[in-house]
Amino acid sequence: MTDQIQQEPKSQEPKKKLGFATWLKNNFFTGFFILLPIAVTVYLFQLIVISLDSWVLSLIPPKYHPGNLLEPFIPGDHEIHIYGVGLICGFFVIVLIGMLTKNFFGRMLLKAWERFIHAIPGVRAIYGSTKQVIDAITSTSSASFREVVMVEYPRKGIWAIAFVSGRTKGQAQAETDEPMLNVFLPTTPNPTSGFLLFVPEKDVIKLNMTVDQGIKMVISAGIVTPTKEEGLKALKRQEKEQVAAEELQAKQAQDGIVEIKEDNKD
Repeated sequence: MTDQIQQEPKSQEPKKKLGFATWLKNNFFTGFFILLPIAVTVYLFQLIVISLDSWVLSLIPPKYHPGNLLEPFIPGDHEIHIYGVGLICGFFVIVLIGMLTKNFFGRMLLKAWERFIHAIPGVRAIYGSTKQVIDAITSTSSASFREVVMVEYPRKGIWAIAFVSGRTKGQAQAETDEPMLNVFLPTTPNPTSGFLLFVPEKDVIKLNMTVDQGIKMVISAGIVTPTKEEGLKALKRQEKEQVAAEELQAKQAQDGIVEIKEDNKD
């Protein structure tokens, strides 16, 4: 007679029911963290719109304000507020400035404005620093950030994301036999501050992502990280945009030369 081993079924522990207070707290914080970015976005957008409206309307006589112009056509004794006037005006001003700076006359005005700004000691430092950072991030020229890389920092075995700004030249390169790269190591979450490192070219790992994607990764502390496929697509798109920008820049330079020749003839 064989002994039959009977396995006792595993006892399933009954699920603990959440109390009403715990259920209420969990749902409250879930809804709160969902609505928080929406509320912050709406608040900042409203603050920008109201600030722009108050500034633009202060430049216009009260009788020409959009609300005052519509009052005779709307029955009732009430004050009419139309929001977004400053935002619309700001949009058209930005477009107008972009159009002007594409021709020779606009570029001359921009240079005159920059000379005026640089003549003011306090404003010169702020304007110059801000312009250098923006040009470094958005420019497609060789002076801007070129590639996103990883470097070992602050010690071996720990990697940090950085941006290549060019090849090392001058005395810094002359002090070593290895080819070096100028690498900007940004801080998180503010990528406008960081450290300049001279790193051997063989010690950097190039990443398949654009500078914009790298900056987003730094600002988000690694939360927004593109995949290799996304990075390759963005790099191809950036290459096409760079070619188009270089063609446009060459055309603008040619137009400027033609305008100068015509002015000289006159």
